[in-house]
Amino acid sequence: MKSITLSIISIIITALFSLSAMAAEPKIPTGHPAMPQGAGDPGAAKVYGKVVETMDVENYTYVQINNGEQSYWAAGPKTSLKKGAMIAIETQMPFTDFESKALNKKFKTIYFVNRFITDQPGQTAPATAAPHADLAKQDKPAALKSFKKAADGKTVSEIFKQKKTLAGKAVRVRGQVVKYTAKVMGKNWLHIQDSSGSERLVVTTDHDVKLDDVVLVNGTLAIDKDLGYGYVYEAIIEQAKVTVE
Repeated sequence: MKSITLSIISIIITALFSLSAMAAEPKIPTGHPAMPQGAGDPGAAKVYGKVVETMDVENYTYVQINNGEQSYWAAGPKTSLKKGAMIAIETQMPFTDFESKALNKKFKTIYFVNRFITDQPGQTAPATAAPHADLAKQDKPAALKSFKKAADGKTVSEIFKQKKTLAGKAVRVRGQVVKYTAKVMGKNWLHIQDSSGSERLVVTTDHDVKLDDVVLVNGTLAIDKDLGYGYVYEAIIEQAKVTVE
């Protein structure tokens, strides 16, 4: 009887330990696709390489890829990936000295991603796209179109120069979409630019647009906006009304 009781206690302790380990696994953050452009900005960077190792824990997949010169670790939504397959990962969310409790493994550097980009048959991923096509669609040097400043509005450059005065106020700006990422964190993310300067203004909206569209944006300006994980935006218009012209 005593032996049975000890066995039951041992089973309960083991189960509790397993549940504790699962709960301790850090929640992988969702990527922020609208990282401001500029010096040191890794927002648009991607790495394309061969899957060397892959491990699943609860709802996440950890994967190591090698591009022929260097190996990289990434973690994202649970995804079926085959060793030897070629995939791409975005590198805007690097974490150093990250420890996975579930794997009992510490990563010197690991990239958190909200998808693994793959064009290989027989694999699944939350978002599927050919890596090279994805690179072309998401961000590219802008060949700016000719258009006028919005009536009763500001240029992108004026918004950045007057940001302290405009903070918390409604602004109106016309710009060209030079970067577009749809349906991330429940919203669409735009970078708009005009000929007034080199700045790109980040906008979030429910409206759908396309790369290179000229849009009229109406919304409230926020400055020094901290969205977490080190992403602080000098200027951002959130939940804007966007009209394609």
